[in-house]
Amino acid sequence: MSQILVLVDHVEGSVRKTTAELLTIARRLGEPAAVFVGRGWDAAAPVLGEFGAARAYVVPAEDADDYLVVPKVEALQAAVQAAGAAGDVAAVLIPSSTDGKEVAGRLAVRLGSGIITDAVDVRPADGGIETTQAAFAGGYTVAAHVSRGIPVITVKPNSAAPEPAPTQPDVQALDVTFSAAAKAARVVERKPKAKTGRPDLSEAAVVVSGGRGTGGDFGPVEAFADALGAAVGASRAAVDAGWYPHSNQVGQTGKQVSPQLYVAAGISGAIQHRAGMQTSKMIVAVNKDPEAPIFELADFGVVGDLFTVLPQATEEVVKRKG
Repeated sequence: MSQILVLVDHVEGSVRKTTAELLTIARRLGEPAAVFVGRGWDAAAPVLGEFGAARAYVVPAEDADDYLVVPKVEALQAAVQAAGAAGDVAAVLIPSSTDGKEVAGRLAVRLGSGIITDAVDVRPADGGIETTQAAFAGGYTVAAHVSRGIPVITVKPNSAAPEPAPTQPDVQALDVTFSAAAKAARVVERKPKAKTGRPDLSEAAVVVSGGRGTGGDFGPVEAFADALGAAVGASRAAVDAGWYPHSNQVGQTGKQVSPQLYVAAGISGAIQHRAGMQTSKMIVAVNKDPEAPIFELADFGVVGDLFTVLPQATEEVVKRKG
């Protein structure tokens, strides 16, 4: 069975949900093989085994996280060579984050392979692998496949529900000496992100976003998000006005999200914003303007003032939660 390599997204061995999603997708395509780079393997191993990693290529480099993305590229390249020596490598799956897409692009160049980014579905097709992704700022949904080399694919969070398939990984340690180029840029300081008690925007299953219609008051948006256990997003207009941090911007120049539920409150639905959220599974729009473009995309729409609608919705959610 062909191996599907999955780059493990983790912090000191704490495995992120995106990796469980990719391992679930990998099982559709072949034999899942996790590629772990850096510190914390002992903590990560049980999680990777729980979600079906039949193999694991481990690069236990203590200094891998001290540099930018190149060490991960070189580790993946070594894993591809090791896996190829044991059989066929059908694809490399990488989380579709900013770093993930950088790693994928560099790896594809080194392998001489095609690359697909921001896939929302990956499936076997005609003896190969086919993906679904949005194109042209979200104006089209396309099916694509790589025509040369080992497909390198980045997959958006929430593209699959993690499904446990417990197994014991066959572990192979790889001795990788990072090149001088990999160490050209060093991380000199890290600061933990301030905790809000809300899930990470990129990985959240539910996102509530506010736009120009908030007038700068995100109180109702945050209250509704907290009632749902959701992340809070913002449109570019709200971010540019200084109403919400840039790290929460959803859109073509912000974060691209694909949650199970996306609530757009006071957002007109310009193409820039749509490009960042239109692959959401369910979209609910709240806007005073019945002609707002967001309603063309929404599964459910409420024509009304968000300052009236969201507090009522929040009250009802809290009541039903008991």
